[in-house]
Amino acid sequence: MPPPPGDGQPVPASPIEERAPIFPWRKIAFLAPVAVLLIVLYVIRLPYFVLQPGPAQDVEPLIHVQQHQVYVSHGHLLLTAVNIYQPNVYEALWAWIDKTQSVVPERDILGPGETPQQEFQRALSQMDTSKIDAAVVALTKFAGYPAKHGGGVLVESVLSGSPADGKLFAGDLITSVGGTPIDDPDQLGSIIRSAGVGHQLSFEIEAAGQRHTISVAPAMIRGVDHPIIGIGSVANFPFPLDIDSGEIGGPSAGLMWTLGLTDVLTPGDLTGGKTIAGTGTIGLDGTVGPIGGIAEKVVAAERAGAVVFFAPAEDAADARSVAGDMAIVSVNTYADALTWLEDHGGSA
Repeated sequence: MPPPPGDGQPVPASPIEERAPIFPWRKIAFLAPVAVLLIVLYVIRLPYFVLQPGPAQDVEPLIHVQQHQVYVSHGHLLLTAVNIYQPNVYEALWAWIDKTQSVVPERDILGPGETPQQEFQRALSQMDTSKIDAAVVALTKFAGYPAKHGGGVLVESVLSGSPADGKLFAGDLITSVGGTPIDDPDQLGSIIRSAGVGHQLSFEIEAAGQRHTISVAPAMIRGVDHPIIGIGSVANFPFPLDIDSGEIGGPSAGLMWTLGLTDVLTPGDLTGGKTIAGTGTIGLDGTVGPIGGIAEKVVAAERAGAVVFFAPAEDAADARSVAGDMAIVSVNTYADALTWLEDHGGSA
């Protein structure tokens, strides 16, 4: 009797039944909604903004002075900026994990009903005002301003919702009103008040090398006891001065513009040959105000090789909490920063 198959004997081959391949419809049906969800999470922007370290730029090459002696510094004074964008889910998650970035609610960046494009334009306007304020502070201390000034009156700021909003802009030079040449802010204010509410005034303007005329009617605004058009103004600078801020917006570079212009206008080297960064708004009286994104700006400064960082007094503790070896110097005024520089090897 022969042994059973498998017991030392080969097993006879069985014919193989050929079958058509089965397409994985069930897998596709399951994965399709997942893929759609992943795409939606990528496309949809959240009602938040991510703040991350932006550029740290040397301010002095961006300051252009004509018809006045200028001086070269061997060190660097850096403004620091923050990059801002509206994230999708993945970007927000990564920013939340990354300690060099912050995620903030949309309301912290945008005003009520404001679009990102409108916020960008507002930030550019704030930068223009900041540059003018910086120049006023530095020129007052080192160039005999405003006793020495040019013709016309500079628009320093424009009040939102005022008659001048959208017609005049920070940096515009008002040369005449109704054919009357303008030479100082008091004269301009007197003409506006005398015109009265609703009376159209014709303003001759110089802006970006072009001349044009606009009409604005004074109005009564709550909290003000006389007709206004809604601008802040300062005497024109005594010599041509331009600060190139590019597309960087906001008011937080004010302190560094002021220090940079001071260094350009005065002999010696305010930096003492060092790389020094900082941030802070600048008031017309030289006060330094708090800003947003201090942690990201400290990171940007350290990456750029700064050894000292000027921080507004209200932000100094937060700056120190993220700083490495870079020294954080708390300042309340432009004079505080100037004194520190002069006491640590700089000269102005």
